[in-house]
Amino acid sequence: MNSIDTSRPPLKIRRVNLDTGRENVVVISRQSKALRPEIFRGFSRVELRRNSRVLLATLLITDDDSLVGPDEIGLSEPAFRRFAEPSGSLATVTPAVPPESLEAVRAKIRGQTLSASEIGAIINDLIHYRYSDMEIAAFLISSASFMTSDELLALTGAMAQAGTQLKWANPIVVDKHCIGGIPGNRTSMVVVPIVAAHGLTIPKTSSRAITSPAGTADTMEVLARVNVGADEMKAIVEACNGCLIWGGHVNLSPADDILISVERPLSLDTREQMVASIMSKKLAAGSTHLLIDLPVGPTAKLTSGIEAMRLRKLFEFVGDRFGISVEVITTDGSQPIGYGIGPVLEAQDVMAVLANDPAAPQDLREKSLRLAAHLLEYDPNLRGGTGYIRARELLDSGAALRQMQKIIDAQGRSDCRTELGTLTFDVMAASDGFVSGIDCLQLNRLARIAGAPLDQGAGIRLFKKIGDRVESGEPLYRVYAFDKSERDLTAAGAKSNTAYTIENATTPRNKTAP
Repeated sequence: MNSIDTSRPPLKIRRVNLDTGRENVVVISRQSKALRPEIFRGFSRVELRRNSRVLLATLLITDDDSLVGPDEIGLSEPAFRRFAEPSGSLATVTPAVPPESLEAVRAKIRGQTLSASEIGAIINDLIHYRYSDMEIAAFLISSASFMTSDELLALTGAMAQAGTQLKWANPIVVDKHCIGGIPGNRTSMVVVPIVAAHGLTIPKTSSRAITSPAGTADTMEVLARVNVGADEMKAIVEACNGCLIWGGHVNLSPADDILISVERPLSLDTREQMVASIMSKKLAAGSTHLLIDLPVGPTAKLTSGIEAMRLRKLFEFVGDRFGISVEVITTDGSQPIGYGIGPVLEAQDVMAVLANDPAAPQDLREKSLRLAAHLLEYDPNLRGGTGYIRARELLDSGAALRQMQKIIDAQGRSDCRTELGTLTFDVMAASDGFVSGIDCLQLNRLARIAGAPLDQGAGIRLFKKIGDRVESGEPLYRVYAFDKSERDLTAAGAKSNTAYTIENATTPRNKTAP
């Protein structure tokens, strides 16, 4: 027999086809006979109860009785999934008591320093969906103003402990991470098979795109299934020494995904929050040795060596405190890596490098070899200074390609569409000269407007890099789209700003490898 709170009339649960992202949302009718909406004025959050189940949610009121009737309460898709009670069952709704940890957020807003237990309580309430997006934003903004070293350590530890924590039998578990911002920078998909072919353990969990045209998980999904659970992930790594999967499905540091979803629209990306985000996931993944790639360039996340040095010291500080060997390197972030921007185009670049195709992008090949060399040097059985030679040997011999195919088969081959967008146009050079600059942010924007990563075959194929000679009317890049409106919007954006700077010089400057 169901236990129903008789002090407040129950409402029938109704599943409402509303995708509210991560946030729990419930809807009641303004004409509700069982519950007067005016009771909830001043309350943005309510508590939904049935038997022992409790769900905190944001309340919306509707005048459309076809959406939710007077005797019903509508649950958005995320709320319905988490509450896990069938449609038609009865539940009570009351104003929600704010989480106690919100007092710590208010203290942070007032400029106070939080204790480890206070930060732990905030993270615990976050992962149980007790915070609204507004409350999460308050925590993020107050933390962005200042964060002490102890708070950074506490935040990293609390986030790492909040979800799945992987353990591995091998004493050396290597990983790499790039802070992002550079289009086409899919080095992980080349590094992982090289390192795994050598025999080191590299369980690579990657993110999906948030503001970029493709994340590593989006690109790998063109080739293989990336929605893999923790137990299956362990089996894949045991068989292949490595994997390339979406970290969100393994539930590593779930609080980080929640924080990121609010950070991005607010353009919050402080050094401390970035370090806590990355290091919490590497701690949860069981990494012992970590290589951090910091691209530096005019339109990269880091625009100077001083910024990179400050960030490097934070990574090293947190790594030392949590027992992870952290190596941080700076790389060229002045332009995209490879030729493709967008999942299918980037996957083509990766496979061309692994297959030693003469037409493969050499900058992607060389950067991947350099990164793989650093990781291979962690092998105590490899002579010092021979990491690059070993990485190149594994790539040139085809061992890395065979290992990638083994990983793809173990994860399960993809059934995603792999054709490129059929609506294309080329962006032409406006004058003769040499390419002297490329705006990475603008290219990312254009590729996303074209439909990437939602349309995996949408994106941009580059024809010219910094230092290349161009003639007026010569194509700089080609845009691929599936939707006419997206193609037209991308064309308008490219007309306003091509992302390319061309100098009318007699000799090229800053020529880089193609």
